[in-house]
Amino acid sequence: MDLAMIVVERVRSGLLLKVLFSLMKKLEESMESQVQRLMREVGGSIAKKLSEIAQKWGNKSAHNWVRNPGFIQYLVIIEMNRPQ
Repeated sequence: MDLAMIVVERVRSGLLLKVLFSLMKKLEESMESQVQRLMREVGGSIAKKLSEIAQKWGNKSAHNWVRNPGFIQYLVIIEMNRPQ
């Protein structure tokens, strides 16, 4: 990656661009914390389920829970610390 940035100002090869993009994605994923990964992978679905239940119980603001990153992070941390 460093070499590509030093040698060229603009990537013209589609293949090189694809390879560099793939490397960047892998680096980004490897640097992501476990909480961030779980928020992305399962946090939204957990929040959606809880939101639907709360809405059925009459909580009118529960529809916002699905888009609330703080709530999703809270759910993921609770899930990570749940006894097996």
